[in-house]
Amino acid sequence: MTTELPDGYEISTDPARLDVGLVHRWLSEDAYWALGRSRQKQEDAIAGSVNFGVYDQASGAQLAYARVVTDRATFAWLCDVYVDPGARGKGLGGALVEAVKEHLEPYGLRRILLSTGDAHAVYARAGFTPLDSPEKWMAFGRQ
Repeated sequence: MTTELPDGYEISTDPARLDVGLVHRWLSEDAYWALGRSRQKQEDAIAGSVNFGVYDQASGAQLAYARVVTDRATFAWLCDVYVDPGARGKGLGGALVEAVKEHLEPYGLRRILLSTGDAHAVYARAGFTPLDSPEKWMAFGRQ
């Protein structure tokens, strides 16, 4: 990937590199949208998604995570974007979102959607905007 990261970090889509236990802990214990998510549910989500990890090059430790659910033709949903609290403020989240966009570019998707309660500025810097016609969109399930 050619996304610009601060020196000493790298992004990978290799699922074998994911620290699944760490990702599960981050999301199930600290992410408002996934609190209480079971380990099995997280593993299932990982298995059905394109996963992105940000890693410290020196130690190999995973510092951030994101996943994308996509048909690789028309649509993608960016979700579970999380940066370890100790690694925040270094530009890793923004670089991760840009890496996702770069990875999806060859598919020529019509749209990439996401939902956020608190990171609008991060996504706006990456070019995401509020829906033009939110009244057209509907959801089924808990909101």
